[in-house]
Amino acid sequence: MTISVFDLFKIGIGPSSSHTVGPMRAAETFAQNLKADGYLPNVATVQAELFGSLGATGKGHGSDVAVLLGLEGEKPDTVDTDAVEARIGAIRSKEQLTLLGEHAISFREKEHVLFYRRESLPYHPNGMRFTASDVKGEVLARKVYYSVGGGFVVNEEATGADRIVPDATSVPYPFKSARELLALSTQHGMSISELMLHNEQAWRSEQEIRTGLLNIWNVMQDCVRRGATREGIMPGGLKVKRRAAALFQKLSTRPEYSLRDPLTILDWISFYALAVNEENATGGRVVTAPTNGAAGIIPAVLHYYTRFVPTATEDGVIRFLLTAGAIGMLYKENASISGAEVGCQGEVGVACSMAAGALTEVLGGTVEQVENAAEIGMEHNLGLTCDPIGGLVQVPCIERNAMASVKAVNAARMALNGDGQHFVSLDKVIRTMRETGADMKTKYKETSRGGLAVNIIEC
Repeated sequence: MTISVFDLFKIGIGPSSSHTVGPMRAAETFAQNLKADGYLPNVATVQAELFGSLGATGKGHGSDVAVLLGLEGEKPDTVDTDAVEARIGAIRSKEQLTLLGEHAISFREKEHVLFYRRESLPYHPNGMRFTASDVKGEVLARKVYYSVGGGFVVNEEATGADRIVPDATSVPYPFKSARELLALSTQHGMSISELMLHNEQAWRSEQEIRTGLLNIWNVMQDCVRRGATREGIMPGGLKVKRRAAALFQKLSTRPEYSLRDPLTILDWISFYALAVNEENATGGRVVTAPTNGAAGIIPAVLHYYTRFVPTATEDGVIRFLLTAGAIGMLYKENASISGAEVGCQGEVGVACSMAAGALTEVLGGTVEQVENAAEIGMEHNLGLTCDPIGGLVQVPCIERNAMASVKAVNAARMALNGDGQHFVSLDKVIRTMRETGADMKTKYKETSRGGLAVNIIEC
């Protein structure tokens, strides 16, 4: 399987890539297949069944909303986020859903969207089953999909025409491990971002790559700008207050504080992350980086680079995202970026690793130092559980992104102050993360049945 950087960095909506973006894509694909197979005019009802982590925390993550929008033909990168609430309200009040915006069917939520909190499908914790029936109740089509993290979705065979993952595209510099990546970079005298740029040209021209990556950066910046202006209480019942806007005001109106306290830079990094993740938690437009639950880390570190590094350039932003993408691919290939599969180490930990390695490259680090920074970023997130209170991507998720953003900058600085030689390799820490995730109890993997999720009273 070949992965593009644009598969890791996808524009979508919050609050979760695996629980919102993935289900929306799966539902839209199921509806499109109904149309392609000629079943659409005969469909009377569609039932969506969500299993495992989707069943346990799907309501808090908006999986039901995502499924309804996907069946109506919406896609995560283009859906009007400001119109979602009204759209869903109309579907529920009229008890009617319009498949792909073309064919109206009966919809009763208690019958047609089912959550199985303690039952999983065999391939992955995030399983979905869609069933379309005619007016007589006879099944026209049934399909199982898995949301495997970062918005990636596969069908139950993980092959075929409706597989929604990158396929076997040939790239000039293929790699499956950090060791191979470093060897290729050394052999050809290229940085990791240069090597990635050549690989990405298997899909698109260099200009298209640069334009696409700068568009992703623009979406990240827009997300921070929105987060800097929006106040109030986030939805979901926990009554968590948005903090980014107040922090931005404090930092902006008292710039002289930075002269007294150089650690004010850390406050700015925290602000960037909080702004993104508060937008994500409220269903706003974000970039999976590599997931929605960890969407604030790479934007925060990129903002740090562009705002606080005097030598920062637009080309540096492109190199940053290409390098981060290469590191993310190693985790996708050899472990997981799904909190439901390996815990939050696979989301926040991976994003921290990606950001640390990418920052090291744009600050002039060698490929060995890039690998060292990426390893540090993950090593100190090993064992991180996914235990969202109330099934919402709010506590501890939002603060966790801020903490990991600062950790990524620290990891880069530690690597740059070394010579690239270190005791634990990135490949070994990736393997350790995968094994740790396999050993982790299910209740700590995005089910809200362990950790903070059960030790904090919801009020």
